[in-house]
Order: sequence, then structure tokens, then C-alpha cells
Amino acid sequence: MKAIFISFNQAYYEMILSIMDRNNIRGFTYWEEVQGRGSKNGEPHYGSHAWPTLNSAILAMVPDEKVDPFLDLLHKMDLQTEAQGLRAFVWNIEKSI
Repeated sequence: MKAIFISFNQAYYEMILSIMDRNNIRGFTYWEEVQGRGSKNGEPHYGSHAWPTLNSAILAMVPDEKVDPFLDLLHKMDLQTEAQGLRAFVWNIEKSI
């Protein structure tokens, strides 16, 4: 089992949920408004007058065999509109109850 944390421009929310549904990735936690700035390039997402856009975030627990196909689909979506901003990070889950 892996944890996948996805930080993304709010415009991606419905598309990411659709990808999750099509890949039978059900459980997740969602943060509607998060602020941040990418580590490589792109504009900040601060929700301010100068930088009005905001990000959202999803944390999903995903079976190992679904991680790579899911990340591949997210990466393809990100490549289509790179300026929007999307990043995904994966951690091992040692235990759960």
C-alpha cells in the first residue's frame, strides 16, 4: 500500500476524481484550499490579489499495483497544461488499522 499526495491547481479537481474513479481508487482525503509555490517554475498559488489562484490537495491510499498507472495518467494530464501546476508524491504505508 502506498500513500499518494497530490497538490494541484483547483481547476484539476474534477479531472483527478474522474481518473481515480476510472481506476477504482476510492478512498481519499481532500483539502479544498491550499497555498504554495512550485519548486521548479510556475506561478505561486496564494489566493491573493497579486497571485489569485489556489491549489487543492488529495491524499489517497493506493494498492501498489495501481500506483504507476495512476501516476502515468496524472503526468499526462499535467503535460497538457503544465502552467496550471500538479505534483504527486508517493510514500510507503507501513501499517494501517
